[in-house]
Amino acid sequence: MNRRHALNLMGATAVAATAGALIPSFAAAQEAAENGIVEMTLGADDAPVTLIEYASFTCPHCATFHNNVLSKIKAEYVETGKVKFIYRDVYFDRPGLWGAMMARCEPSKFFGIVDMLYADQKSWVAGGNLGEIDQNLRKIGLVAGLDKAKLDACMSDAENAQALYGWFQKNVEADDVQGTPTLLIDGVKHSNMSYTDLKEILDEKLGM
Repeated sequence: MNRRHALNLMGATAVAATAGALIPSFAAAQEAAENGIVEMTLGADDAPVTLIEYASFTCPHCATFHNNVLSKIKAEYVETGKVKFIYRDVYFDRPGLWGAMMARCEPSKFFGIVDMLYADQKSWVAGGNLGEIDQNLRKIGLVAGLDKAKLDACMSDAENAQALYGWFQKNVEADDVQGTPTLLIDGVKHSNMSYTDLKEILDEKLGM
């Protein structure tokens, strides 16, 4: 997914009602960029290599990478202490932002919900109707074990929407992210790639 395909998320003030009403204003989002957004990480903090993925929950290429490549990388490199993995949400459209708000509602469940969002991406984004997408995301959250009252609060949290959007904007500008998935391996930017190609880079970094 490329940034030129992004919906205009900057033109209206966020309204706390339902997720479908949350459209962050650019100015407020920039001001909120430092407001306690947590980096979602897996693996050992002292791993010799750091892999950052920029991805959008609505990006088909991201789903393919997550399901077919990252699952193997996590098992072989992250869970064995060789690579620290950082996932950074990208909000090129409203549903991508809402998916992050839902997934981040309970940080301990984040990566499990990420797996669900990518595994079932075609179903929950089907049709593109924003109201239906909102309801589909809430259903996924409930299946993942989120408390309904907490989920409703997370999905209507305008302040958090502003903070997340500002955080996203700051990160993608700093790392010049133009599309998803984008990978940073020890600070060096790479585009989408196969498991074989990514494994080759990681092995070289690790001296294997």
